Amino acid sequence: MSEIQFCKRCLYSTSHPLGLTLDGDGICSGCRIHEEKDQLDWVARWAMLESLLKPYRNLDSKNYDCIVPVTGAQDSYYIVYLVKERLGLNPLLVTYNKYFNTPLGIRNLANLRIRFNCDILYQNVNPISVKKITRSTLRQFGSIYWPILAGQSVFPVQTAVRYKIPLIIWGAHQGLEQVGMFSHEHEVEMTRRYRKDHDLMGHEADDLLSIFDTLKEEDIWQYRYPDDHDLNAIGVRGIYLGNYVRWDPKAQHEQMIRDYDYRTTVFGRTFDCYDYVDCFNYMDLHDLLKLYKHGYSKVTDHACREIRHGRLTREQGLTLVRKHEQAPLKYLDLFCEWMGVTSRSLQFLMDRHRNPNYGTESSPNNWTFSGWSSRSDSVIEKNSGEVKPEARFSANDVLEYQERAQYVVVGKGWP
Repeated sequence: MSEIQFCKRCLYSTSHPLGLTLDGDGICSGCRIHEEKDQLDWVARWAMLESLLKPYRNLDSKNYDCIVPVTGAQDSYYIVYLVKERLGLNPLLVTYNKYFNTPLGIRNLANLRIRFNCDILYQNVNPISVKKITRSTLRQFGSIYWPILAGQSVFPVQTAVRYKIPLIIWGAHQGLEQVGMFSHEHEVEMTRRYRKDHDLMGHEADDLLSIFDTLKEEDIWQYRYPDDHDLNAIGVRGIYLGNYVRWDPKAQHEQMIRDYDYRTTVFGRTFDCYDYVDCFNYMDLHDLLKLYKHGYSKVTDHACREIRHGRLTREQGLTLVRKHEQAPLKYLDLFCEWMGVTSRSLQFLMDRHRNPNYGTESSPNNWTFSGWSSRSDSVIEKNSGEVKPEARFSANDVLEYQERAQYVVVGKGWP
């Protein structure tokens, strides 16, 4: 592996799995594209968005204007707020059941539907098939989240075809927000190709079928992307609001907390209390697998975002990464119980996907970690004199509403 180089502004490195480049000044492509947030005319870009949406408005009220994918966390509240309150559209909300649901996430999703008075469709794939796929994707490429990413990204498209609603409205594009894969002015849209290469780690549903596995047609068919004939017949397109709105998740979440009672919680593995509160595993087991495979975890993503928005210095960001990155898992037993495996067998499978560039086995089952944070320390200029207040995040709820934490396998409402 070639020597890892770090951006001089944020904490990302050239080994980022989405691909990242450094310019002659040592600044990464993600930071350079982030500069557009303070350069673009966002009033003009909002006008562009309104013009783009005009043909999709159903003036006769015989169908929905658009589809909006939602969960009980992330940017869902802000997206629906923009679509329903600011743009005046009538959306059909769609959500995929990840089965790792927290009570807090179910509460947030129910509150979202009620507050914005929207219709919503839930997709509940047979949990037996979901467990089989999860076992397979964990074994093959170290992911427990493949069926969730596949379902969340394909169910809205399938619904667009089924209900003949051509427009799907997504939030921000991670390839733009994290690594500057595109410019805001490119106005990229959701594609089959990007979904496969990045969201699905290069594996479509049919790629999972093999004589060396137990998966069958009835397990994977609901994760298939519609074919081009059906997409073109409806004219399906998926746009990203982040191309037209200055995206700032921290500020947006705090507005939704004030105005629409979005609830948040504390995580051990990051300082951000707002993202992924709907899942027991995203900031737990899934995050640890990310660290094993790529040498960094979600706290680095959060720190880089806050550095770019000017709410943290690099040194503060690295301190937070080192504080949270190795935090112990809290909900491992829940996953083992759901999957029907022992913690020892799960650890064996996880260790198979450790990247040797970021860890060594000094003795059986004894690993030494050497990820991004340990290497980036040498490129951080200490005591630079730059002082900024540490980014503050407020938690106002908890993940578990019972004495014993457990997945809410199916939950549609809330008292």
